Amino acid sequence: QVQLVESGGGLVQAGGSLRLSCAASGSRFSINRINWYRQAPGNQRELVAGISVARGSTNYTDSVKGRFTISRDNAKNTVYLQMNSLTPEDTAVYYCNALYFRTVVGLFDSSWGQGTQVTVSS
Repeated sequence: QVQLVESGGGLVQAGGSLRLSCAASGSRFSINRINWYRQAPGNQRELVAGISVARGSTNYTDSVKGRFTISRDNAKNTVYLQMNSLTPEDTAVYYCNALYFRTVVGLFDSSWGQGTQVTVSS
């Protein structure tokens, strides 16, 4: 199974920036896609951004387009989420999610990180 560890969350003022990291580890897997989700108190978890590990193609939810950038470093098995022009509405726990292929059993699977808190003050 793939293990994911997020880092980079914290407290920032509105208009500021943060960069989240998601590091993947494990054995006998091939990651297809990594997504960033977020969940604010009382809200459902929502997809923020995603990236194809092989092709590098990306997608974003409308509310973060032009402000957030997702990227990957395949050599480090790490995906980043650069968040600029943050607003209080971006406050949430951010989770990393990997969709991967388990090469031994020939099945697709999914893993989640533990989450990292992002708080944007006004």
